[in-house]
Amino acid sequence: MSDPDSVAPHERLRLFVAFPLSRDAAERLAAWQREELGGVHDARPVPTENLHVTVAFLGSTPRAEIGRIAGVLRDEAGVASRPVLSPTRYRETRSVGMVVLDDEGGRATTLAGELGAGLERLGVYRRERRPWLPHVTVLRFRRAPRLDPSLPELERVSPSEVALYHSVLRPNGAQHEIIESVALRA
Repeated sequence: MSDPDSVAPHERLRLFVAFPLSRDAAERLAAWQREELGGVHDARPVPTENLHVTVAFLGSTPRAEIGRIAGVLRDEAGVASRPVLSPTRYRETRSVGMVVLDDEGGRATTLAGELGAGLERLGVYRRERRPWLPHVTVLRFRRAPRLDPSLPELERVSPSEVALYHSVLRPNGAQHEIIESVALRA
């Protein structure tokens, strides 16, 4: 975890909330990326350490808001049950390839909605009009390669926590640092 106090209070941070993947799940996805997506021209696979299920992208947010955001995370996630997610299909948008996940029992979707509402009340987030889609972004590109890969051999994934991340942009890509995480009920 990074130390939010090491950042000047007036500074803005690129923040998001996500379900971290277990090391095993991330490594399985990375192996699948190499096998199924490795030779795609003008595309960048998402690094293993950056694979996650985004709940809410906050974007540029004042550092002073971290405490209040973490409070919403603790309030909503602290009483939530662990979701169970499994791959259902590969999908491409104009700039990313993703593995779309089934949300067994709707627990991840419910938590995403509750967190989104709480973050909106703080004024640090605006939910999208379209429904939240559980997925893992696995590939970034300038032009969609229109792939049709097999699904990764990734059985059910049950994240044990939800986390507030700081995304630091670097010349070789983003580096994601967890600021705070909250355990989910088993």
